[in-house]
Amino acid sequence: MTVGKEREGLDREPAGEPGVETADEMVGTPELAKPARPVWLPSYIPELQGLRGIAVLAVVLYHSHPRLAGTPLYGASLWGWAGVNLFFVLSGFLITSILLEAREKPHYFRNFYGRRALRIWPIYLLVLAVCYLKADWFIGAPVWQSIRTAPWWAYLLFVQNLFHLDLPPGLGPTWSLAIEEQYYFLWAPVVRFLRRPWMLGSVLAAALVVSPLLRATHFGWITKTHTLTHLDGIAMGSLLSLALYTLPLQRRTWIALGLCAMALGFTMAATFAGGTALLDSALSCGFGGAVLAAIASTGWESPLNALLRRGPLPFYGRISYGMYMTHILVFIYYGWVDARMDRYGIPGNLAVVAFRLAACTAAATLLWYGFESRILKLKRYFER
Repeated sequence: MTVGKEREGLDREPAGEPGVETADEMVGTPELAKPARPVWLPSYIPELQGLRGIAVLAVVLYHSHPRLAGTPLYGASLWGWAGVNLFFVLSGFLITSILLEAREKPHYFRNFYGRRALRIWPIYLLVLAVCYLKADWFIGAPVWQSIRTAPWWAYLLFVQNLFHLDLPPGLGPTWSLAIEEQYYFLWAPVVRFLRRPWMLGSVLAAALVVSPLLRATHFGWITKTHTLTHLDGIAMGSLLSLALYTLPLQRRTWIALGLCAMALGFTMAATFAGGTALLDSALSCGFGGAVLAAIASTGWESPLNALLRRGPLPFYGRISYGMYMTHILVFIYYGWVDARMDRYGIPGNLAVVAFRLAACTAAATLLWYGFESRILKLKRYFER
């Protein structure tokens, strides 16, 4: 999941206290031709870290759902795959906001792609190296056979989701990362050269329409993870950013719109859209509303905002990329725990899930503090 999904950008360390509202709640950009960040929107939105935490925990629980059968968590865990959709919406918003703010500045492409590479490639390449070096364990075949059946070039080029490949379990999460990389590779020049907001909005609206249509066609060349069929979430997040940066609406209006979109989207997903080509579109609407409500209410002292800003959720949001990319590897590495707990039924299954969560948290925490955060210091060479 992203997924990784963008783990940088607007959600960076603030220069001042985030969420402090100005006397004027209106956006500061009356010129629709020149998108600009609203004056009330801080450079750091801590609530988005909490939403990331929810997304990654949902994905981890989804991949543990067989162990939750017979428990109250089972039904919810079956929907955990939707955490990837939430990652897509968050990435679309954050990346598009970065691009809109940077497109008039020098070194636009160098800085954007340089920062993306520093954020994505180190963990990604590390996962590839571990999987292939221990191919008999993580892929299920000797290394040379694995190179042929799980082609390394597809992963290096981020195109593994475009071919009918059986992704090894350890590399399974990389499909969503490939979608994000392809999208932003093309989206950055589009934002740079399409100067009018309505032009960008038209491209995003087309993506929202095309994705469910292609999902309904079942063409033979379309894979289950094809980029064109999973654009809903990223396009929705990008559209949120474009709207916030161009429409002069008050914060309370944005909150109301977000809550309405959230209610509409999740209601659609639970009713007529469920099990159809519209399901991802409905979820993108619901998650888009949740993200918009969190953005517009940032800094407010409500219990929900506090839950997203402080405690375990934002911590998991910080380590979410490493956790998303490595949690299947952790499951495989500690497979012996599963075998030993099988005899204990539901209590044993719950113990396995708890152990997996603890082990994944420990691995992702070590990756963040010992690897990711150190590499991210190099972003200073690609200042926006």
